[in-house]
Amino acid sequence: MKACSQSFITPKKNQYICLMLIVLWHSPSWAATSWSLVTTPKALGSTAQSIGSYTHGCISGASALPINGAGYQLMRLSRQRVYGHPVLTHFIQQLGERVAQEKIGVLLIGDLGQPRGGPTLTGHRSHQTGLDVDIWFLYSQQAQQRLLSSAERETMQAASVVNMQSAELNLAQWTVRQEKVLHIAAQMPEVERIFVNPVIKRELCKRYNAAQWLRKIRPWWKHDDHFHVRIACPANNTHCEKQAPLPMDSGCDAGLAWWFSAEASKPAAKTQQPSLPAPLPLLCKELLH
Repeated sequence: MKACSQSFITPKKNQYICLMLIVLWHSPSWAATSWSLVTTPKALGSTAQSIGSYTHGCISGASALPINGAGYQLMRLSRQRVYGHPVLTHFIQQLGERVAQEKIGVLLIGDLGQPRGGPTLTGHRSHQTGLDVDIWFLYSQQAQQRLLSSAERETMQAASVVNMQSAELNLAQWTVRQEKVLHIAAQMPEVERIFVNPVIKRELCKRYNAAQWLRKIRPWWKHDDHFHVRIACPANNTHCEKQAPLPMDSGCDAGLAWWFSAEASKPAAKTQQPSLPAPLPLLCKELLH
């Protein structure tokens, strides 16, 4: 803020303006705007690198997922969140191929990440390091018969598979196909976690008798119309921050009941003012500028 000290405005006003500029510079919306304006990936080295944490980082050398492939079609193309680490884009293509081979349907792929990752203006706190993707639970008959138009990809809605009033599955939307895809994805070694609505986790635990693959299926708020796949930090990505390892059990024990408690449905109100977010890793600053 060197320019502030050289201002000809009165000292009191100058101090106020400088304070506001500092707040804006460090605000989430200011940072997210900078990352959302970037339209192309950038590489800082010869291999793709996820940098920082899933909720606080960026990606060097991202690749764009082709908008159509065997067993999948990309949605919401106008958002330009079609970029990810090559390990992520390869995973989506492999999952699509498995889905096509087993004649399950066509996966509708939601957001991956921005060209260089980083925070987004809307929709996500994560998806910052090119290792996250949202996949709709909806299986569209139109998508099974043909490529969707650009307009359809923008306006088609993902239907919830959960009845929020009864906290039960909506059997008009949920079929064995969703279960099969979750099973296939959870068994792929690069997958670290798959986030679903707690109702879905509970139903899978009932149906599959606490099978070991369910340990990767993690309950989380919302996620009733899509599931969120998170890839583990790729090999040789030394700046990628790993999450704590998952417990070895299936996650179908008493801990699952908490998600249906009053505490879970009404999280405690925050009592303190939110602090300014920490700056992104230094490599992200280099990548952005």
